[in-house]
Amino acid sequence: MIASIFHKGKDYKVDLYKPIDISMPLSNNPNAASAWYVEPLKITPVENGNWIGDVNKGGSVNFRNIAFNPHGNGTHTECVGHISKEQYSINQTFSRFFFIAEVITILPEQLENGDYVITEKQLQQVVSDPKTCEALVIRTLSNGKSKLTMQYSNTNPPYILKEAITWLNEIGVEHILIDMPSIDKELDEGKLEAHHEFWEYPSNTQTHKTITEFIYVPNDIEDGTYLLNFQIAPFENDATPSKPILYKIY
Repeated sequence: MIASIFHKGKDYKVDLYKPIDISMPLSNNPNAASAWYVEPLKITPVENGNWIGDVNKGGSVNFRNIAFNPHGNGTHTECVGHISKEQYSINQTFSRFFFIAEVITILPEQLENGDYVITEKQLQQVVSDPKTCEALVIRTLSNGKSKLTMQYSNTNPPYILKEAITWLNEIGVEHILIDMPSIDKELDEGKLEAHHEFWEYPSNTQTHKTITEFIYVPNDIEDGTYLLNFQIAPFENDATPSKPILYKIY
């Protein structure tokens, strides 16, 4: 199904029958990727007296409880409510769910202290059209399938420098998507400089912007311009599990 889209003075064509899912599956596999020292996601049948919500254990239906942390158990999208004293909900953040996105690939640079980071200069070199980039999808190298099972807690993963976020704000990026657990350093004394800079909180709070972490962009997906569709669960919370979908633009 070929769809034609006219957006900000440009014509785009996408094949809606060829979605590219860049989310990680949420499962109770103990080896599923996780971060922030959270326990693996748990899926358990409801039990009420002699009744159990598991067909294989004699129940009439499968009826399960799910316990997880959206920030630590897989792909999630968050709003400024993640860092604010005020209550902001991701379910109230979006006024639309389609955006023009650019997929980029970056090998983080190593600092003298051993940290691996994404810099402003790197972003300037790879973002091909800053004028139309509403959402930026960042794939970091190396990019093996081990990311799907990586236990990131206490590993100091790569992160984005504050100056790089400032530049993304300057070119109008509204949504950042990255294959790391966070855009900030794992242990930074609670500063979360990149988060604060992106949302300009609290001086000029940008409530419409989102950050999506823990995505996975397979190696066979080329860098370039795509149509991005955000699919979220309607949690009234600062973050929600999400399923970002890309469509190649022709």
